[in-house]
Amino acid sequence: MAGRRAASWSLARRLVLSIVLLLTLIWTLAMASIYWHTREHVHKLLDLHLMQTAVLLSNQSPEEIDDDELEHAQKRSREHKLSPGEEDSEFDDVATIFQIWRNGELMAHSRHAPRQPLAQGGSGFAQATLDERRWRVYTEEINTRDGRLRVMVAEDQRLRDDIVLGNVRSLLIGLLLAFPATALLVWWLVRRAMRPLQQAGAAIRQRQAQSHAPLELADVPREVQPLIDALNQLFGRIGELLHKERRFTADAAHELRTPIAAIRMMAQVAQGAGDEEQRQQALDGVVQGCDRATRLVEQLLQLARLEAEADTGTEWPVADLMPTLDPVVQDLRQTQAAAHGQRLSWQAPDTLPARMQPALAGVLLRNLLDNALRYSPEGAEVRVLLQALPEQGMRWIVEDSGPGMADADMQRLGERFFRVLGTRRSGSGLGWSIVRRIAALYGLQLKVDRSPELGGLRVRLEG
Repeated sequence: MAGRRAASWSLARRLVLSIVLLLTLIWTLAMASIYWHTREHVHKLLDLHLMQTAVLLSNQSPEEIDDDELEHAQKRSREHKLSPGEEDSEFDDVATIFQIWRNGELMAHSRHAPRQPLAQGGSGFAQATLDERRWRVYTEEINTRDGRLRVMVAEDQRLRDDIVLGNVRSLLIGLLLAFPATALLVWWLVRRAMRPLQQAGAAIRQRQAQSHAPLELADVPREVQPLIDALNQLFGRIGELLHKERRFTADAAHELRTPIAAIRMMAQVAQGAGDEEQRQQALDGVVQGCDRATRLVEQLLQLARLEAEADTGTEWPVADLMPTLDPVVQDLRQTQAAAHGQRLSWQAPDTLPARMQPALAGVLLRNLLDNALRYSPEGAEVRVLLQALPEQGMRWIVEDSGPGMADADMQRLGERFFRVLGTRRSGSGLGWSIVRRIAALYGLQLKVDRSPELGGLRVRLEG
């Protein structure tokens, strides 16, 4: 259900809606700004016209004024704005009215102007309402020889608004008509931009379950390329994990086949044995085969765990390794070394701090000592030297007095299931694989050569 909810929304749809909403806001603000600026500009021009009309009237005598011409000066300009069938009343047809006052007495006025003053106060602009119509009134006061002259000119506010709408109507209609086309263009561009993601999704859906080849898409945008690179890296890691899994399965099947066959053969010998001694020898062989198989399984599991640790990239804190390493040495000294009369000596500091998992440090030392003791003859000597280095570093040296190895064989140490022929010792060759894997996991330098003192093999670990 969570996956369905996460995939229920469309990135393209959300992007288109976001852009369209943003365009709507910008369009609205643009149209409001255009209307406001046009309105301010037109009103300034019309106010200037009112002022000019007032000055013209103040310079004429009442007998020279043609009030009908002034009232209907804009009649013709309004007629084309009326819709078919729309009619104005006689008073509605009036665009401009005026009054001329001298010393508080009305000297002249237009036919439809009232008898009371159009506005109160001195010179300047004012708003007035006459017969439920709003008017813009300009008053001009002039001192003459005959007294104080007041000229009032008023203009219908609705006419002024019609002029503003007439100036911005075509522009606003153009913007409104362009908006759907812009929204469709945005939708098409977003769909086109999302095409690489769709191609990547289709390529992933068509991949085989076991395929880990990288995606190869042509004309990938830079914003999508990091996603493709991340997917290719993921496919590479998955391929490596599959390879490790197949290799582990093949290794386990290959190596377990021998001890299982030996156990079966010994069990069959025990079944057909004619005397007790022969039967006991066969049963001892079964136990030894089981021990070998058990150790082999443990080593395989350790190797698989090491590969899993390497994949996680975990950085371990600094820990003291001595509480783990000392029991390993004591256990091998009392069991494996004592059983073959071998001497196991070691030198180590009281504490050995290192940035390493103590359990894996114990596995590393156990495998090194196990190989040294296993492939050394009866009564051989094995030495272990552990040293602490600055900055949580360390140096391990394990050397024995065994027969040593040829240089060619030393180069192959660590290969899975590689064993030196002629040693007459049982083993799977996985011990060295585990040693090299742990050394690589913690960045330890591994060097194998001949011991100058004991003559056998010497292994140096440092890091």
